[in-house]
Amino acid sequence: RQILVLGLDGAGKTSVLHSLATNHVKRSVAPTEGFNAICVNTEESQMEFLEIGGSESLRAYWKMYLPKVLLLIYVVDSADHARLPVAKQLLHQLIQNNSTLPVVVLANKQDLEGAYCITDIHDALALSDLGDERKMFLIGTHVAEDGSEISSGMKDAKELIAQLVLEAQ
Repeated sequence: RQILVLGLDGAGKTSVLHSLATNHVKRSVAPTEGFNAICVNTEESQMEFLEIGGSESLRAYWKMYLPKVLLLIYVVDSADHARLPVAKQLLHQLIQNNSTLPVVVLANKQDLEGAYCITDIHDALALSDLGDERKMFLIGTHVAEDGSEISSGMKDAKELIAQLVLEAQ
């Protein structure tokens, strides 16, 4: 049972995953061509993350993995205003047939100039339309300088994800 990590290409999925796994920052510049799997061990559990690249050619695979996962992490680029409508549409399509799958939306790149704040991301993605029965979380994150410790938003995200995995097992 895995944790699925999805989002448009360039949202920062790989960088976020690396930060969650190592508690240190390593920015990734190369897009994920296909799949990227990472195991993260915490005191309570072992979490398996599966990232699927966000380019158009890979999005067809997203739905195939959804029935097998405990949790969906959806990463959006808070500063990429033009592509937020596409990110919203894909998220809504993904989870419309699964009303109980918990979703953690990471509003990434909060450190960039012009990045939308959490409230604006919530509205842009129409998260309130996704149902009351679902566990839904929205956390602002950013991946800072290479080699530095992860931000408090990333630490919060990691703790939340570990908690959700424990509850789902």
